[in-house]
Amino acid sequence: MAKWTAQHEAPEPLEGPVVGTIVGGTVIWFVIFLGQAAFYGWFADRDLVWWYWTPLAGAGLGLIGIWYVRGRDAALKRFAAEKAEREAAGSA
Repeated sequence: MAKWTAQHEAPEPLEGPVVGTIVGGTVIWFVIFLGQAAFYGWFADRDLVWWYWTPLAGAGLGLIGIWYVRGRDAALKRFAAEKAEREAAGSA
């Protein structure tokens, strides 16, 4: 059996509004958590209380995600600025 080798170069990764996407998702998780508060008794009666707490876990993980992508975004901007500075110094 022959080993598979790629015939094309991998495409560049898509960059978009990553911070806004993560913030939006985190807000949605938190809104779902708050919206389910009125149904806590219903969840408790059916042994489904974990359904109530799952969106809070999603919002908490989203907060970690916001911290991570903001740091990543800052590092990418810092790298681009340093690269532009080196290119400007090299051409002068």
